[in-house]
Amino acid sequence: MGNLRSVSKALEHVAPEAEVLVTAEPELIRAAERVVVPGQGALPDCMRSLTESGAREAVLEALATKPYLGICLGLQMLFEHGEEGDTRGLGVLGGQVPRFAQAGEMSGLKIPHMGWNEVLQDKPHALWAGIGARSRFYFVHSYYPAPADRALSAASCVYGAPFTCAVARDNIFAVQFHPEKSQSSGLQLLSNFIRWRP
Repeated sequence: MGNLRSVSKALEHVAPEAEVLVTAEPELIRAAERVVVPGQGALPDCMRSLTESGAREAVLEALATKPYLGICLGLQMLFEHGEEGDTRGLGVLGGQVPRFAQAGEMSGLKIPHMGWNEVLQDKPHALWAGIGARSRFYFVHSYYPAPADRALSAASCVYGAPFTCAVARDNIFAVQFHPEKSQSSGLQLLSNFIRWRP
């Protein structure tokens, strides 16, 4: 699922005392104190990998009980449905994952949305501690989360039109951007997650 190594290295950097394991083993996921699910690529492949590895149920259990950080596909898979490949998500959060409108409909903006963009914090959260309210983060995506309940939105971004780029509920925090590629703001978010006690 793409960015596993860069995420694990960033986590090791912000929490050298922590044991960071990259795994799809259900028992190791169940034993973890907290779970980070990164992913870059296609949602259908992500969902297929989760099922084939046997990790799907362990991730669902983690979503119910442990601090969870989803990154990119780790956010998109939480929703009911993804337009990419007409894919059924985990359904933990209500909503869809549609594709950005075609470039011509978006004032000449290119798809995928790739590069730095300003993230507007929609509500206070422990993971925003020490991060400016309009900080910039790095994005690479063609699909975006559209939560059914606007109260889930922890941050938004504008690319042609505003869209939700982070969601938060209870022990779940998930982002469309890549904190591991977002320099000091991204590292601060990862550090906050390691210390978060929801």
